[in-house]
Amino acid sequence: MATPRTLDAEQVLAHLHELIVLDVRTPGEYATGHLPGAHNIPLDHLDRALPDIRHAAERGEILVVCASGARSENACRTLAAHGITTATFAGGTGAWAADGHALHRPDGARRTAWSMERQVRLTAGAVVLTGLALGRLRPAFRLASAGIAGGLAFSALTNTCGMAALLAKLPHNRPHQGDLEATLAALRNH
Repeated sequence: MATPRTLDAEQVLAHLHELIVLDVRTPGEYATGHLPGAHNIPLDHLDRALPDIRHAAERGEILVVCASGARSENACRTLAAHGITTATFAGGTGAWAADGHALHRPDGARRTAWSMERQVRLTAGAVVLTGLALGRLRPAFRLASAGIAGGLAFSALTNTCGMAALLAKLPHNRPHQGDLEATLAALRNH
């Protein structure tokens, strides 16, 4: 299995016109701003998009992007396991914006979504506070707080996030069927 190349913001900027950019964040995150020309294929829809990604990879280099680089690394591993060579963007859209490059937004973006990291922080904090508050009535509720603490530690050690995977399945984080089909069609015609 090939190790994906890691590009920094300067390298991405210099070669952006040559790259086929796949943004693996949720549609809501993508709508808040993405690299110019990026195609939104959420990480959990990658398997469905494999034939189209493979076809695109025959025509150009694939750059996989997310908010910070963790999800894009996971996507690159998945694609490499299917024989698709990719590059990843160190620091993701956060690094792109921090370097002063403009993020593009879809035409008619209807809402401003929270980043997945922010959604995870809110959910984890709410569960911990609820567990502690209800733990005053029944100490067993404190186990919810302990479970979240253990999950956060595991998440940090493994650079994965089960809570993010669950939150990505919520309706506001899911692509509309037509949006994903349009993205795959655009990728086929890229």
